[in-house]
Amino acid sequence: MTIRFAPSRNARELRMAKVRLRAFSAHAANDNAQAETPDDALLHAALRHFAQHGMAAAQRARKQSETAFFAGDRASYRWWLDICRILDKRLASQLVAETDAR
Repeated sequence: MTIRFAPSRNARELRMAKVRLRAFSAHAANDNAQAETPDDALLHAALRHFAQHGMAAAQRARKQSETAFFAGDRASYRWWLDICRILDKRLASQLVAETDAR
């Protein structure tokens, strides 16, 4: 038995459906257009870090970043913060909020 889906008889309703469909298909759901893209070396380091530590990689990167921050090593702090940001943006923004408060 063949099932046939026919368009709505109401032309206005059909036009509104097309408008809504275009709005949904304008951008990919995972498109982070406003976020800056990391350089290749940083992305490679983040992927390697994830390969070593799995799902705990973001937490470990945050811990490394905190350690560098309290040691006064700003370059390492930024490096590990950027790795943490690639792996988990929310965790990285919490770290920035905590370190900016100090």
